[in-house]
Amino acid sequence: MARMNNKVALVVGGAKGIGLSIAERLAGEGAKVFLTSRKGEEAEKAAHNIGSGAVGIAADASSPEDMRAAVETVRKAHGHIDALVLNAGLSEPSLIAEITPEHFDRHFDVNVRGMVFGFQAALPAMTDGGSVVLIGSIAGSAGYAGYGTYCATKASVRSYARTWTAELAPKGIRVNVVAPGPTDTDMMAAVADDVRAAIVAPIPMGRMAKPSEVAAAALFLLSDEASYIAGAELCVDGGLLQV
Repeated sequence: MARMNNKVALVVGGAKGIGLSIAERLAGEGAKVFLTSRKGEEAEKAAHNIGSGAVGIAADASSPEDMRAAVETVRKAHGHIDALVLNAGLSEPSLIAEITPEHFDRHFDVNVRGMVFGFQAALPAMTDGGSVVLIGSIAGSAGYAGYGTYCATKASVRSYARTWTAELAPKGIRVNVVAPGPTDTDMMAAVADDVRAAIVAPIPMGRMAKPSEVAAAALFLLSDEASYIAGAELCVDGGLLQV
């Protein structure tokens, strides 16, 4: 039987890249999928391509009002949420001497503030025993020159997963993190060949992750197969951070 059969899933930031791959995999496993994007036409196109009754919602992940409206759309359709994926994020380089307040605020608004208030908006609709996956990064456990703000936001993601697990355990709501390493998304495909080679060089498995491989990890953590896994971080990095 499909692992997410008849479960209701909301994927925040689900129109492109890793988020889209997760939404596709959830739908393929029987979930009723809702996905958001800041651009409504992108959300609708992604949902149409997924099929299986997927619904696209225009919502800015950094806006609590938009997230409450997105959750209300799901509630009106099905009354509850069983699986929540908080994927929206951004990464822009800046050395410490060059970081501006705008750069700092932009990253924390989307990567942390948006995640916090997106979860807060969804929580009243979450079923007891539901599951949440936060999309972090191995950058949350490492230091990459020029990406200090991004790394700090992803460290915050990891920390919140621990705290929320402690808070929500009485409801049986599990919160876990999927932490990808370099992943071969459309954005990465635009990177110059020499830069790609430098990124891949230290990865023991000799290549970047496929979005579908990150999606497989998220699916596992969202499913009942991971019913006793909570507060954990699952790295999908080809061994980059592990060896």
